Amino acid sequence: MIRVLIVDDDYRVSDLHREFTERIAGFSVVGIAHSGAEAIAAVDRLQPDLVLLDIYLPDVSGIEVLKRLREPGHPSVDVIAITAAKDVASLRDALHGGVLHYLVKPFRWSAFESRMESYAAVRKRLVGLREAEQSEIDRIFSLLRTSSTESLPKGLSQSTLELVLRALREAGETCSAEDVAGRAGVSRVTARRYLEHLAQESRVELLMRYGALGRPEHRYRLVEAGRSSN
Repeated sequence: MIRVLIVDDDYRVSDLHREFTERIAGFSVVGIAHSGAEAIAAVDRLQPDLVLLDIYLPDVSGIEVLKRLREPGHPSVDVIAITAAKDVASLRDALHGGVLHYLVKPFRWSAFESRMESYAAVRKRLVGLREAEQSEIDRIFSLLRTSSTESLPKGLSQSTLELVLRALREAGETCSAEDVAGRAGVSRVTARRYLEHLAQESRVELLMRYGALGRPEHRYRLVEAGRSSN
């Protein structure tokens, strides 16, 4: 279970983020803070795995909270910053180009779910790495960085798309949506949504497996460059 601390000065927004978080399997909210000082104290006291951190707080900025949490004496914690699109560049500069995970507001439930599932999948991969090289760690975390989604339908994110594609590559054979979900660390519904998009883009083949009874099973196979479907 991934333990989450929510930081937002707006009580209605923090309650909404709690509701969103608790709708996703594998996450639990262990606390809510409404200021930077409360956030730092809560991290030290509760030792959550993840902080959902709003950048605009009444006492200090979320950027300052991030800097203080990286100082010695505080437990290690992952952070997803919640900010406006116009502030992303300045946020990166303030953190000197460090790995940054963020949600750009306003966002819908589907975007929140996708980012959290991507985080959970990446975290699971990192936990499984015993002697990871820094380049491999950087590559895995890069899946969480916000990328351009202009070519993606609403509700789909590039980070989750990359996780689904990686799951298909690792399988090396036809997979069901359930297979892909297990490999990518996302829900079956999410996996199916991304697989349908990839099929429409001709990046995966959709095949039907017919059994003796019931509906045919949908199976998916990655279309590699230079290979056409039969």
